[in-house]
Amino acid sequence: MTASYGTGAVDAVVVAYDSASTLEACLRSLLAQPPLVRLVVVDNGSRDDSRARVRAMAAGEPRLSLLELDHNPGFAAACNAGAAAGDSPWLLFVNPDCELPQGTLERLLAHAATLRAPGALGADLRDAEGRRDAAARRHDLSLGRLLAARGGRDALAIPVEEGRALQPVEACSGALMLVPRAAFERIGGWDAGYRLHVEDLDFCRRLREAGFAVAVANDVPVLHHRGVSSRARPLFVEWHKHRGLWRYWRRFEAPGRAWGWQPLVALALAARFTLIALPRAMLGARSRRRAR
Repeated sequence: MTASYGTGAVDAVVVAYDSASTLEACLRSLLAQPPLVRLVVVDNGSRDDSRARVRAMAAGEPRLSLLELDHNPGFAAACNAGAAAGDSPWLLFVNPDCELPQGTLERLLAHAATLRAPGALGADLRDAEGRRDAAARRHDLSLGRLLAARGGRDALAIPVEEGRALQPVEACSGALMLVPRAAFERIGGWDAGYRLHVEDLDFCRRLREAGFAVAVANDVPVLHHRGVSSRARPLFVEWHKHRGLWRYWRRFEAPGRAWGWQPLVALALAARFTLIALPRAMLGARSRRRAR
């Protein structure tokens, strides 16, 4: 595959929802990246003062703009809306709970230039204590992997290859993802049928099926606080995560299988939601109420 990716100009898209606690630090870190030419914050109907904070920052920064949605269509749909607001040859999708050290974007672009057909490039996501995010490097989602890990959070995790600066993976995290606009448009962008979670697994798989490479820059660390927007509504998040799992299975795993697999998978996902995800979400909600 041959393609032209133009210059290193980048449009960044940040999808925000009640993200005020980390949003400004995220935006400042992005605006400090020289290749950035446009930064679009897509706000999915925040109830906090996220929008006011972005407007205040945008008043003195022409590269920053705010796209205000009156409802929450989900992460994928908001990413598509943000991407449509620009025309640079590269797109950077970033969660509002990420902070990029100086030089991050230049290093990611340099890595992408070494790939024959770059599709999605992630970074070495770490929390404030330096612990790596297992979601940064993942296998494709499959029922077998979920069952083998008993539905655990890290069922798809791929170990880090410490001696390898650029590690090919089946999927990287949507928390931070550098994508050529040509590749993004080739596969039709993000699937807006997903609301929360699984959309990045779908996106990476479609990129690979179209002939593009997916990799993680192990030598490019990025701070990821994780889950800032989702903590307020854990039940909502878990429900849409399981809807996403079902959508993914129907698209990639169901074709070629006997029809009888569908009710079995639906039952397995319902059991996981009821027995694992629901109690965990309710426990987390109670803990947060007590902490207030």
